[in-house]
Amino acid sequence: MTTVVNTTVTQSNSQRASAIRLTEVTKSFRQGRSTVQALDGISLTAGVGEFVCIVGASGCGKSTLLSLIAGLEQPSSGEVVSGNQRPALMFQEPALFPWLTAARNIEVPLRARGVPKRQRRERVAELLATVRLSEFADARPHQLSGGMRQRVALARALAQDADTLLMDEPFGALDALTRDHLHGELERIVAECGLTVLFVTHNVPEAVRLGDRVVVLSSRPGRVVTEVAVPLERPRRSNTTAVAELATLITDRLQAAEAGNDRH
Repeated sequence: MTTVVNTTVTQSNSQRASAIRLTEVTKSFRQGRSTVQALDGISLTAGVGEFVCIVGASGCGKSTLLSLIAGLEQPSSGEVVSGNQRPALMFQEPALFPWLTAARNIEVPLRARGVPKRQRRERVAELLATVRLSEFADARPHQLSGGMRQRVALARALAQDADTLLMDEPFGALDALTRDHLHGELERIVAECGLTVLFVTHNVPEAVRLGDRVVVLSSRPGRVVTEVAVPLERPRRSNTTAVAELATLITDRLQAAEAGNDRH
């Protein structure tokens, strides 16, 4: 399959310092006696402070891509460069410790880094304020809504002193209203903290709602089909005509790529 890259995206992105760069990255896994190729020749760059959304069908290697960037997996070939970036992963499930309060869950990575107690308390208070959960500091996960639990998970990721968020469908299990609210919260926090974000989703309107750029992957093995700039002013709403039209364009390109795969 031919990789098509939007030239305006490439020129715009070249003006940013690179936070993450993947060059011809391939990843294969052993399954018994056979080998499954998850990614094939992925080249991708995310600029500092850029919000990049990655979309594709289930099983196209989106999660594998984030694992490579996070250093949890090593590529079979190619190069992954993250420079001095400090990435933190967020998943669809917040994975909070049920016996700890919201504040204590956020404190976990600070303890792991050996941050002194007083500084831990100050940082946790700052992060709770950032995600607007100060009054729920002593609440345990079962006392929080799904959206609140994801905000605690986001604060915990930031507690890792992260400047890059790797987000694997973090809002996929939430209802539409909660998801829309968290889109706005995430946008605010990313702007306030100057974060670089790679956000994996199968929801194309969500990608257009959030991203500066949308990268479309083919089905397994994942390849970059196209990249589309999102030239829409912020704040955005998912239900606007502009978002819907661009989401339709991206969906059409994704479906065309899948049809091409089916013929091979």
